Amino acid sequence: MQRVLAAIAVAAAALVVPGTAAEAKLRVFACEPEWAALADELGGAKVKSYAATHAQQDPHYIRARPSLLSAMRRSDLVICSGAGLEVGWLPVLVQRAGRRSVQPGKVGYLMASQYVPVLEVPEVVDRSQGDVHPDGNPHVHLNPHNIHLVANEVTRRLQVLDARNADQYKTRFADFSRRWQAAIADWEARARPLVGMQVVTHHKSWTYLIDWLRLDLAGTLERKPGIPPSVGHLEALLQDVRGADVRAIIRTPYAPDDASNWLSGKTGIAAMVLPYTIGGEPDVTDLFTLFERHLQHLLDVAGD
Repeated sequence: MQRVLAAIAVAAAALVVPGTAAEAKLRVFACEPEWAALADELGGAKVKSYAATHAQQDPHYIRARPSLLSAMRRSDLVICSGAGLEVGWLPVLVQRAGRRSVQPGKVGYLMASQYVPVLEVPEVVDRSQGDVHPDGNPHVHLNPHNIHLVANEVTRRLQVLDARNADQYKTRFADFSRRWQAAIADWEARARPLVGMQVVTHHKSWTYLIDWLRLDLAGTLERKPGIPPSVGHLEALLQDVRGADVRAIIRTPYAPDDASNWLSGKTGIAAMVLPYTIGGEPDVTDLFTLFERHLQHLLDVAGD
């Protein structure tokens, strides 16, 4: 009898009582680390975020492995970049494991690109253009103003999904907004020497960062998006940059380094790996340090 009573006591202690500290957290499935970091900023202890990818992975090419299906199955809110970035794997996860509330068009399904000004939307799309996204460039997180726009919508979704804690989400957004707007003002003031600085990138991953900081894109290592650099294209690019004041060749942590190192070796232009997302460098642990490190790296080469 004592064993039975003890078992009942353990079971009772495990019950979740609404409004208590043991209450289940809102589960957020983020396709990329930046959206998991944003959910953590806005949700605090009320959410548990899961990033489906990490900084060493190209988010275009992910396999819908069992661990992702399991995480999707438990999720209350899905946050992804959208604009076709995850088209090769996200629909499979949502269709096979997503709850009804996280299907497209539902409150639990949020594509960040739908809430920001999207750049590089093509007028015509065909396979000859390479891996072009019909809905525009999906790497929207690299403009901090876009982060703020998405944060506003994420907050609204959290309030709908967890109405009991709506006031707390509102308060956290207000705090984040204050700190974020102050950080943007500081970054933009310090970034004035970067205006017009010429850079080469591996892929169009950096379009939003370049647009925000008003850099000048001198060329890309890929002749067309998603198509590996060819010898002929690299030779032509070499001729173009030899007579220009290009300060950096930029790539993501997951991009191959052979083309950037080749061009750097031929020209002396600094080949740089910028963090791109959370975890891209060991000390890039949140959105604030992500943009801080990008700015610091670019300022380091601006005055050379």
